[in-house]
Amino acid sequence: MKTVRTAIIGCGKVGHIHAAALSRLPESRFAAVCDSSFERAEAFARQYGTPKAFADPEEMLGSGVEAVLLCTPHPLHARHAVLAAERGVHVLVEKPLAASLADCDRMIAAARDAGTKLGVISQRRLFEPVQRMKAAIDAGKIGRPVLGTFLMLSWRDEAYYRSDPWRGKWDAEGGGVLVNQSPHQLDILQWLMGPIEEISGYWGNLNHPFVEVEDTALAMIRFQNGGLGSIVTSLSQKPGIYTKVHIHGSNGASVGVQTDSGATFVAGMSEIAAPPLNDLWTVPGEEGLLAAFEAEDRARFREIDATRHYHELQIGDFLRAIVDGRDPMVTGEQGRVVVEMFAAIYQSNRERRPVRFPLS
Repeated sequence: MKTVRTAIIGCGKVGHIHAAALSRLPESRFAAVCDSSFERAEAFARQYGTPKAFADPEEMLGSGVEAVLLCTPHPLHARHAVLAAERGVHVLVEKPLAASLADCDRMIAAARDAGTKLGVISQRRLFEPVQRMKAAIDAGKIGRPVLGTFLMLSWRDEAYYRSDPWRGKWDAEGGGVLVNQSPHQLDILQWLMGPIEEISGYWGNLNHPFVEVEDTALAMIRFQNGGLGSIVTSLSQKPGIYTKVHIHGSNGASVGVQTDSGATFVAGMSEIAAPPLNDLWTVPGEEGLLAAFEAEDRARFREIDATRHYHELQIGDFLRAIVDGRDPMVTGEQGRVVVEMFAAIYQSNRERRPVRFPLS
């Protein structure tokens, strides 16, 4: 099997999930790590048996690596992704693709000009309940998707924001709940409902006065297919309740997933404690399958480490895409849509008007 010489930039909390995958995947030859703290990079390399540690991304990218996984704070993604593309290195970015559309466009253009792959982590697409929803929608089982809802009632405490110096700051994180905790479900919503025509949104900080960014956001969406959507996403419900995406069809049937129970997990600080489950399934003739779906998914959850398993599946796909010369499962262009969604909500709140797509 052809292997890809892989590397990581950013040896923080989520970097450990990526490193575990690169250490296990047969397609990966985990060659190097880089962090602004050389001491942290050295310790990280020792932990995963990686031969080289760097503090300078440019030096590492010139050391013969073929693919790099970016696990840095969101506003740093573009600088490292462009640098990698200019050196012919493929890039897979931990979500979101970037903190701004301008950064997304720089990254996409650099990869296109260099002929390299650019992808973004959206591993919750690979949850089995989400895959069932996608298959049912594609098969026409709910008719046309006409109403999509994303509801997250989660929690983050002050210790979470103090755990890294960049958290909770506009310039260092790029935003709050929309940018950090919501991209997976924003991605699932638009993946299942289709392209967006218009968004109207609001955000606020309801009970986290010690941070600059929003802890809550709401939005209404009009999709190009005529369908409608709603977003309620919040980190203000202690200790966290659930996170759900539901899709309702033109024939009256509905499918849904509870992606998270309680508060969403925090990479490096907590684990996924409960399986994602289909919590809604009214497809004609399939109403009785919900209990079987749940039993199957609970059994699988006991057999895997869900915190790492789905990352590993997507990272493996990205490496095989390099070897096979095809697009990865989630491209940079698809990752840009999520950034476009939260950028539109921020703009709508700022200008007090609906924002039409595409955003420039």
